[in-house]
Amino acid sequence: MEEKMKYDINMEKMPAHIAIIMDGNGRWAKARFLPRTAGHKAGVETIRKIVKEANRLGIKYLTLYAFSTENWKRPKLEVDALMNLLVTYLRGEVSELDKNNVKINVVGDYKKLPEACVNELEKAMNITGDNTGVNLNLALNYGGRNDIKNAVVEIAAMCRDGKLNPEDITEDIIKNHLSTAEIPDPDLVIRTSGEQRLSNFLLWDVAYSEFYYTDIHWPDFDEEELQKAVYSYQNRDRRFGGVK
Repeated sequence: MEEKMKYDINMEKMPAHIAIIMDGNGRWAKARFLPRTAGHKAGVETIRKIVKEANRLGIKYLTLYAFSTENWKRPKLEVDALMNLLVTYLRGEVSELDKNNVKINVVGDYKKLPEACVNELEKAMNITGDNTGVNLNLALNYGGRNDIKNAVVEIAAMCRDGKLNPEDITEDIIKNHLSTAEIPDPDLVIRTSGEQRLSNFLLWDVAYSEFYYTDIHWPDFDEEELQKAVYSYQNRDRRFGGVK
């Protein structure tokens, strides 16, 4: 039986790609007099729910900002806890994600993560690589500026080696050298916990994305809140810089 939705969502007008800045784990924990790590653990439970709901709604791409290049500045104990949570999540969820036809991808310089994380990520990508449901893109050791910088370095090397004329550089060529090359630009970007900034997330890719901000902390963001964000998106007029 199809699950009833609170919001009148048009299943024919779903955003193909939703990207989420999962903010507020620490504030959620602080409000409950809990350590920040408790907030991160609660946030993992939300990931489980939102991935399942996105798959049910027919979302093709779901990108989660899991660990930024700036997050290395956090206390070592917190960073270590986040890395351990990633390994635990992957080990515990891959078989279920695979069963639900979810395909796991990674954007960002993930090979600089601890070896255990890299091994589990590559194992997960290998196991789910042929799946055709929602593409779950984990942004890990990701920064929008760093991604663009890496693309510039690669393109500059091609020009230096005579493989590309500078005059022939196009937006598509730049996109193809980003870690998001295989992913379409987000239709909808969601940020939880009340902040209204990009925090170096998908800087090239969100030029014409719609933005949805909510005061709800990530651990409290649930299926109904995702539906609410999609409903808001569907009631906007996307112009892509033009006039209608």
